Formats: sequence, C-alpha cells, structure tokens
Amino acid sequence: MKNILQKVLPSLVLILFLSCKEENKNGEKETVHKNPVAENYNISILLDLSDRISLKKNPNSTMEYYQRDLGYIKSVSEAFTQHLKSKRIRQIDDKMQLFFNPEPESPEINSIANELKIKVDKDNASKDLLNSISGNYASKTAKIYDSAIKDDNYIGSDIWNFFDSKVQDQCIDKGYRNILVILTDGYMFYEGTQIKNGTLSSYLTPQLIKQNGLNTNDWQKKFESENFGFIKIDNDLSNLEVLVLGINPGKNNPYEEKVIKAYWSKWLAEMNIKHFEIKSADLPSNMDKIIKDFILNKE
Repeated sequence: MKNILQKVLPSLVLILFLSCKEENKNGEKETVHKNPVAENYNISILLDLSDRISLKKNPNSTMEYYQRDLGYIKSVSEAFTQHLKSKRIRQIDDKMQLFFNPEPESPEINSIANELKIKVDKDNASKDLLNSISGNYASKTAKIYDSAIKDDNYIGSDIWNFFDSKVQDQCIDKGYRNILVILTDGYMFYEGTQIKNGTLSSYLTPQLIKQNGLNTNDWQKKFESENFGFIKIDNDLSNLEVLVLGINPGKNNPYEEKVIKAYWSKWLAEMNIKHFEIKSADLPSNMDKIIKDFILNKE
C-alpha cells in the first residue's frame, strides 16, 4: 500500500496544482492559466526621417510630430521590456533594433542606431539591463531626431525599397515573433526609387493621389476598379507583423487618410502579412495602449 501511495501521490499533487484556484481581489475563485510557451520577440523599428518631422514645414502646436514618434518608441520599448520581464531568465532570447531607409548621411545618427541594436539572452539578462532599455531607447532616439532636424536635409523615405530588398534579411528571423513598427506619415517618396507600372507605383504623394483622381467621394470605387496601389512585392512575409504609426494626411483632401490606408492595407495583404494595423498620428498618451496591445497580445 505504501508503494502504491508513493507512486500515486506525485500525480495527484500535479493534478491539484494545475487545477488550483486563486482568489481575486473580490474574493472570487479564478483558474490560474500557465503559458507553457515563451515566445522570442524580434522587434524592428523603421524611422521615416523625411521632411514630415520638419518643424518649419510641418509644425504642430499641440505636439510636434517628432515628439509623437518619441512617445510611440517609448511605448514600444516598454512593451519589449514588459515581455522580457514576463519570462524566466533561461527563456530570454529577444531582440530589438532600429532602421532607416535610406540611411542618413550623418555618422552620428548611424552610430546611435547601431547602439540601439539590442539582443537580450540568458547570458546578459539582468535586472539593471531590463530596467535600462526604455530609458536608453528614449534618450538615444531623441538624439537621432535632434540631429536630423538640426541638419535640415531631408532626403525622403524609401519604404517600398526597404520591403523589396531588406525586410526579409533584416527583420525576419526563424523561431521568433517578428514585429516591424513603422513610423511614417503614410506617404512614400525617394528620388532614387520612382517606379510606375500603369496605375501602380512605388511611391505615394498628395500630388499623385490628386492626379489619380482619388480626391472625390467615389474614390474607393475608382481605387478598386482601376487597381490603384503600390507595386506588389513578390515576398512572402507571412512571418512578419506590421504596425504602422503616424499617418498624417494633407488637409486639402477629406478622403486622403482613407486613400493612404487603402494603399497600405492592400500592399501589406498582398505580401501575406496577416496581422497588421495602420494608425493615425494621435497623441502618444492615446496610442500607448494600442501599441502595447499589438505587441503583447497577439491575435
């Protein structure tokens, strides 16, 4: 009998542990669910350092657009830190990095960006490191924006080319949950990458939207029937999730925001990106929960 109990008791204890109940603050019983799989995150941030952040061309009395970017980045880094702290030390193997396309000509900016390529694993994870990530990202990205604004030489944003030639290699790693956060006003323009193929293009500007006749209330019908959009990129990016932040349409076309989001939505879906969201340039305090929910609560 003693031998039987010795064999059975460990199993009984395990069953009781897995089905245990805990009381919440209201005294009600709750089942405790344990997540057996700890995902490894690979978060990339793509900065659009075009003239959208210019204080002279696009001033905003409520909050400058570069300051909104900094607030969004703070939320991303806090979500990354929160994810790390939810794991056991031996489970940690996560990365976060920052990109531009094209790369700024400033050696200072590129040097700072290199410092913001963070890899945290069981060998270097510590309380001090985890607590320093968000503040470190905030101070160093602030220097990047300060330098870009002071330099006042905005060469445009080549996001289309970044997806065409760099995303696969730089933002997607096997065995990771790959998340790309793009900070942009939604427009794309770079002198060196202006490709047009019928009604499709590698760029998007207010002038192009007007030229395409997408500034009337039947814009959607025209968009779909005439197949407007970005030129499709033949990459299967099904292992990538994308969060686009900062959409800031021009004021002369009341349909501009919807048109921009239609371009992006169609393009991302064509690359087999299943989980993506496209958000306008709201205040960071309003975007904080949206950003953290996207990163921490995978659908």
